[in-house]
Amino acid sequence: MTNLAVGVDLGGTSIKAGLVSGESGMIRSISCDTDAHEGPSAVLDRMSSLISECLSDANLPNPPPVGIGSPGAVNWDRTTVSYPPNFPDWHVVHMGSEIQTRLGFPVQIVVENDANVAALGSARFGAGRPFSSFLMVTLGTGVGGAIIHNRELFRGSTGAAGELGHMSIDYEGPVAESGVPGAIEAYIGQRFLSRTAHRILKSKPESLVHQMVAQRGTKITPEILFDAAKKGDAPSIEILAWAGRKLGAGLGSAVNLLDIRKIVIGGGLSMAGDFILVPAAQTLLQFVTPALRDGVEIVRETLGNDAGILGAAMLALQATGVVAESSATGVV
Repeated sequence: MTNLAVGVDLGGTSIKAGLVSGESGMIRSISCDTDAHEGPSAVLDRMSSLISECLSDANLPNPPPVGIGSPGAVNWDRTTVSYPPNFPDWHVVHMGSEIQTRLGFPVQIVVENDANVAALGSARFGAGRPFSSFLMVTLGTGVGGAIIHNRELFRGSTGAAGELGHMSIDYEGPVAESGVPGAIEAYIGQRFLSRTAHRILKSKPESLVHQMVAQRGTKITPEILFDAAKKGDAPSIEILAWAGRKLGAGLGSAVNLLDIRKIVIGGGLSMAGDFILVPAAQTLLQFVTPALRDGVEIVRETLGNDAGILGAAMLALQATGVVAESSATGVV
């Protein structure tokens, strides 16, 4: 039985896939734009194309298993994705069978929430390795979350646990794509953060962001805010700190609820590093009851965009019995 698997990370901006070894990690990765506005069928076509290319790279008589990390709620059987946020016209999609039909040959496919597979990748190969229990937060198009407890993924009663991005920090706050008022995602999801920055910077003509936007011919993005902050742009630094404080407030409630004190932050927005994570850590402690503050720590994921691919592949290897669940989360 092979220890190779294909991992897929479906994101709101890009789809990433890779051929992965359960022992050594990433062998090769590829990606393409998601173009979610074109609807489910077009996105599933792109996913299938990437998977097919990775399966060809494996060059095995029997194709290795495929693991997929997707936004949205995933059913207990890890086959169906329901209402992924930031994906127009998606409702309930049996992703396993849809991919299987497009590939045209039998292959084992297992699906899990994208933040959950990022947590598995972190626990096996990344910043989560030292911790038996930790919270995973992914900052990207949306804000994902996952719970690793005693080196196992905690899925809740239906498989949908860990949605930290949909926790509300203000019941009268802005409404996220999920429909939850004041959810963390409504403040620091990429689109929401970009809109906030646009509004604030209208009255900050001195900000370097205006010049950078004009030079690049684009709109304000978190990446531009980060680049400006690195150059010492005070308005950008404050906007990122504001985002960090919002994140810290939500995470404080999560620590109080779960008594899990290690938090790993990944996803594209984590590239802002200390501009977000230091304010988040400072604010976090203000929202944690004193009895639970010892050992509270935020660390940045070291795997970058590979965490989801690696975790999805480890999920596939779990499903085929090549690795035990505890082995997939760091215990060899």
